[in-house]
Amino acid sequence: MIRRLGHILCAILVLTGVAAQAQTAASGLDRLSRRGDLLGWEAVGRIDLGTAMCTGVLIAPDLVLTAAHCVYDRATGKMRDARGITFRAGYRDGQSVADAGVLRAVAHDRYDPRTGTNVDNIRHDAALLQLSRTIPAMTAAPFAIFTGSARQGQVSVVSYGQGRSEAPSWQRACGLLDRRDGLMAFDCDVTYGSSGAPVFMKDGNRARILSLVSAGMTEGREKRSYGMELAQVVDDLKRQLRALPSRSLTGTANGGARSIKVGDGFNGTGAKFVRPGG
Repeated sequence: MIRRLGHILCAILVLTGVAAQAQTAASGLDRLSRRGDLLGWEAVGRIDLGTAMCTGVLIAPDLVLTAAHCVYDRATGKMRDARGITFRAGYRDGQSVADAGVLRAVAHDRYDPRTGTNVDNIRHDAALLQLSRTIPAMTAAPFAIFTGSARQGQVSVVSYGQGRSEAPSWQRACGLLDRRDGLMAFDCDVTYGSSGAPVFMKDGNRARILSLVSAGMTEGREKRSYGMELAQVVDDLKRQLRALPSRSLTGTANGGARSIKVGDGFNGTGAKFVRPGG
């Protein structure tokens, strides 16, 4: 698997040349433990999937953007039942600014869970969750999608993950290494559970969502993560959502939220993170 990812993404993104010039992440992870630390990041939340989790972000009061592979059951290859999904905005240490169940979910129609981690799947590894209730913007202000043309530069990531599932971690500065053919490569510090985490780029005074964490690998002290161009993908997802019947296609709506203790020992999400030799 490590060779497969390396060969695919080095060939498409020409990472061999880019990585030599890329700056290493300039700062570590800040745990956003206090309410004051969380200000401005409340729209990022933990997606609880029973015994697993992902990261998601509000792009509208009732729409959460996350990775497509998060909404598929790894064991069956089928989409998860909405009754088993809860979005917990700004979750930290047992509290969240708002919890909501999921009414409907759509994964991009060009994402194929049967084919695993490949270039086309990374390009389309995005899903929309329609919440069963809106979360007011004054509680958690949704983020807009970045539509600029930056090829390299500084980005930041807010994510949950294995060993840091009880509060969001903010990496203030890591690098966009390259961006082409619908794919992006980063040197951000992400791990299992970080799937679907928003990668932000500054646009004026506001952070906007540049990409989502889809896949990653760690080799020695080096970390690489990969995501997709979002503008067209999000437009496609909204179109797919509008085309759904009013009832959920993924099961009965989950109108409330269940308190799920994930902790450091959760059993994974099908997230596409690999280690050397894996």
